[in-house]
Amino acid sequence: MKKKVKKIPAVCLIFLAAAIAVGPALYLLWGCLARPQGFYLTFLRTPEYLLKFWNSLGVCLIIALGQLIVSCMGGLALAKYPIPFQRVFLGALVVVLLLPLQVTLVPNYLILDKLGLLGTAWALILPGIFSPFGTIVMWMTFRGVPDELMDAAQMDGAGTMTQLWRVMVPAGQSGAASVLLLTFVDAWNMVEQPMVLLKDPSQYPLSVFLASLDRENFSLSFHSGLLSMLPAVLLLLYFHQELIQGGELVLEK
Repeated sequence: MKKKVKKIPAVCLIFLAAAIAVGPALYLLWGCLARPQGFYLTFLRTPEYLLKFWNSLGVCLIIALGQLIVSCMGGLALAKYPIPFQRVFLGALVVVLLLPLQVTLVPNYLILDKLGLLGTAWALILPGIFSPFGTIVMWMTFRGVPDELMDAAQMDGAGTMTQLWRVMVPAGQSGAASVLLLTFVDAWNMVEQPMVLLKDPSQYPLSVFLASLDRENFSLSFHSGLLSMLPAVLLLLYFHQELIQGGELVLEK
């Protein structure tokens, strides 16, 4: 009886946590179904929404794919090759990763200003591609891949890039999927960077556009919010198996 009594509060807490997590999404879905005219407002009457949607999607995909490429190359170099001052370099990456966004935003602004890229999409893309997050994740991922795989590929005549993309990345697909998904979500939700690095409000991505919607126009707000969830949800559903496999490996270790 005591064990059953202890399990009941735990189950209640789980359901409460699930309700708190899923509640906003259910409320958003209910708001869309209760206001079907919002689809007309979103797709036909407000074309700037769709324009910002596709522009934001393109920028975020470039950031996610670019950071994945850079992270895989950097992670392989740090995990499998002898590099002078490797620990110092890793420590610097961790320090930069832990810094708040507001701290790194000013140096990024000054550098992009010197390069003449302020007010362009590259002002958002370049800092996103060279973020240290993905490199650290892929370094940790590639450390768990046996060296024998690279040795076997090298004996077969495979070069460094072939070893990376045909051996190491498939072996560490859970880490690569995590980098791609989390980088995309982070870029999709960015607000401060566009407001600082872009000069023209018409260039603002979808995340800033949603925050500036008229509060009285709930139909447009609900449907725009629902459609903005789709890219991240679809990516999560597509890579859910790789993420589950990565979680199982962590639990086994």
